[in-house]
Amino acid sequence: MRHLIDPLDFSEAEIEKLLDVAEDIAQNLKAYSHVCDGKKLATLFYEPSTRTRLSFESAMLSLGGSVLGFATADSSSAAKGESVADTIRTVSCYADICAMRHPKEGAPLRASRYSRIPVINAGDGGHQHPTQTLADLMTIRSKKKRLGNLTIGLCGDLKFGRTVHSLIKSLARYEGIQFVLISPEELQVPDYIIKEVIKGNDIPYEEVGSLEEVISSLDILYMTRVQKERFFNEEDYIRLKDSYILTANKMRRAKPDMAVLHPLPRVNEISIEVDEDPRAAYFEQVQNGVYVRMALIMMLLEVTPC
Repeated sequence: MRHLIDPLDFSEAEIEKLLDVAEDIAQNLKAYSHVCDGKKLATLFYEPSTRTRLSFESAMLSLGGSVLGFATADSSSAAKGESVADTIRTVSCYADICAMRHPKEGAPLRASRYSRIPVINAGDGGHQHPTQTLADLMTIRSKKKRLGNLTIGLCGDLKFGRTVHSLIKSLARYEGIQFVLISPEELQVPDYIIKEVIKGNDIPYEEVGSLEEVISSLDILYMTRVQKERFFNEEDYIRLKDSYILTANKMRRAKPDMAVLHPLPRVNEISIEVDEDPRAAYFEQVQNGVYVRMALIMMLLEVTPC
């Protein structure tokens, strides 16, 4: 039995195979509509979510399975003080696979140690978000036809953004990657990621404070919102929340084939006028999230189309 807790839990070859399956699903959805007949997915979301939770539910239903679970900690026995370990022991009696989101870093990992079913990390605090990374990788590969030899700009909240941390870890395995880290000083990538992942893999990178200065050099621009829920001080949030806003005027400086990604939800960091730009890939990214989660569920349950 395998889990997906960290983006590096799968090898590059396994990621490529999973993305191939996801792309086949996108082209042949009906062929996969009964792959998980009789299987149940438990969605344990201790933290609010729209895209990730509904994406998992859509993925399992599209495979012919069913879904059970809770959408907030208040609607679970966690409100009574039940531990993650006891919850997953119980849920293992009800479901075949589990997707867990939790505000505490490491909670899905702890759950996996007590679970009798595969556990998928659907986001743990400001740490990791590996299934979002799968959607990101599928979108990048679709737009650029490769996952290596790319200059990747990451913009906004790079300190608390778990999607950013997961994507950096995953892309660091590919040749020819360069990172341009665009953020205010207070929201820079954590030192341990710089030291262990970027420098540890001898990846060229630069940290800058201006999106306008570097946008013309980017193959991918990954925008993120400044997350109010990650701040302890509301004054700091208010001061930084509008630090970087992508507009149509800034897009004029970008390459004709640059792709703009965003894990969503957005607040105002991408102007709605950018939505009409053919380089805006963030809603395609949402759709890809369903396909990669379908492929992931199949991989962890070891099921295939008839």
